[in-house]
Order: sequence, then C-alpha cells, then structure tokens
Amino acid sequence: MDSLTLARAVHLLGLVHWIGGLAFVTLVVLPAARHAIAPADRLAFFERIERRFAFQARISVTLVGISGFVMTDVLDAWYRFQELGFWWMHAMVLVWLLFTVMLFLAEPLFFDAWFHRRAVQDPERSFAFMQRAHLLLLGVSTLTLAGAALGAHGVIF
Repeated sequence: MDSLTLARAVHLLGLVHWIGGLAFVTLVVLPAARHAIAPADRLAFFERIERRFAFQARISVTLVGISGFVMTDVLDAWYRFQELGFWWMHAMVLVWLLFTVMLFLAEPLFFDAWFHRRAVQDPERSFAFMQRAHLLLLGVSTLTLAGAALGAHGVIF
C-alpha cells in the first residue's frame, strides 16, 4: 500500500469520526439536553459527553490534518491553493484550522469555563446558543465536505 492510499483512508476515517461526531452532538445530544434533561442536570450531562468526544475529536482532527498535508504533498497539489476553482481546498484548511484552534486552544484555555459559568446562570439561552453555534459549524463543515467530494472528482465550480 502506498502513502497516498493510506493517507486517503486515514483522511476519510478521521472525517467520518470528526464530522459525524459533530453531527451527532448537534442533532442528537444538544436537542436531548435542551428538551429531555432538567435544566439543573443539563450541564453535567453535556460536559460528560463533550469531554469524552473532545478527546477523540482532537485525535481525528490531528489525523485529518496530517493526512491532508501528506495527500497534498504526494499529489504535488499545492498549486490548487492559487486557483479559485479549488475553493474547497481553502475551505478544508479553514474548517480544519477553526476546529484545531477550538479543540486545542479555545476550549481548554477559556471557552469551557466561560460556557460553564454562562450555563449555570442561564441554561436555556446557553444551550440555545451552543446549538446554534454547532448548527453553523455543521453547516459549514457539510458544505465543505460536499465541495471537496465533488472537487476531488473533477467538478470545479
């Protein structure tokens, strides 16, 4: 097996785990927390799940970044970053960078504590905000995945 094939497999598996997990949290966990869990128990429920998934997501995001770099290098596809038709390459890097900053810097350094304080004071608004933010991230990620899947198969728009 060559490095390109291995990198593609790692990339796809990492994306399935990362974005699939984001979809699960966004479309299942957060609505359940908002509507089925008492406000007093909501934060503890969410933090237990989020803590476990954040660790896994850090691994997936790291593997996606490394495998994306390897694929770009092996294919000598750096020129794509100079052409607007390959907008999805830029989008992939931006989505990856956004999640990398969130997972490795923002959440552990300040966002988790900020959200915890806010959720204790006003669980309804805090969880509504969190769900809207996750919906936005999921939408951008899904658009990027669709563009990348089409672009990787020759559809340039």
